[in-house]
Amino acid sequence: MDKLDQTLEARINLYYDLRPGTTSPAPLLIALHGYGANKRQMMREAQLMAPENFAIASLQGFHQHIKEPREPGGPLRFGFGWLTNFRSEESVAVHHRALLDLIEVLSSEGVADPSRVFLLGFSQSCALNYRFAFSHPEQLRGVVGICGGIPGDWETSSTYRRSNIDVLHLAGTRDEFYSPERVHDYERQLKTRARSVVFKSYDAAHEIIPEMRPDVVQWLRAHLEESVP
Repeated sequence: MDKLDQTLEARINLYYDLRPGTTSPAPLLIALHGYGANKRQMMREAQLMAPENFAIASLQGFHQHIKEPREPGGPLRFGFGWLTNFRSEESVAVHHRALLDLIEVLSSEGVADPSRVFLLGFSQSCALNYRFAFSHPEQLRGVVGICGGIPGDWETSSTYRRSNIDVLHLAGTRDEFYSPERVHDYERQLKTRARSVVFKSYDAAHEIIPEMRPDVVQWLRAHLEESVP
């Protein structure tokens, strides 16, 4: 009889870029890119959204694929993602493990203050970050989501806990993937488990626009020194 879906365990390397903070240990912003992007792109964005004293870690997705060049004859480019629709629970587990290990490593090295860790995600990584944040609330001070979703099982799963996590969610009124109709109830849903939620809309498509960046900087500064009960 044929044996289907047998498994072998394998180890993969996960890559991240790091910008140390101005103090040691420093508050930490972990930034995750969207589908098809990479850690260098997200590091550039994160540097424009993090206060100067923050350390920034830009983690790269573990599902890689080849992107065709935009210009004929141009070099092939690689893109990365976080999730597929094949055994998605395994991708979620890898995402969670990667964040836990990254926080542990940077804290043990004295780079990051484990009591002041913030998580930022764009597009595909947004819902995954919410899954992590409310499954491991003791790891984070706050979460920033940009042009992304919330977990599909947000209201039905017992995995997510009400916790002392603050949330900033930014949306685009012209977002073709997360339209105003799709995200209109996100603020209410996030408030069922977060300590506080700020939801802001911008005249934007599925993108990070300049107007978003100072709002993220201000929000991070405001929540950095807040005491956690």
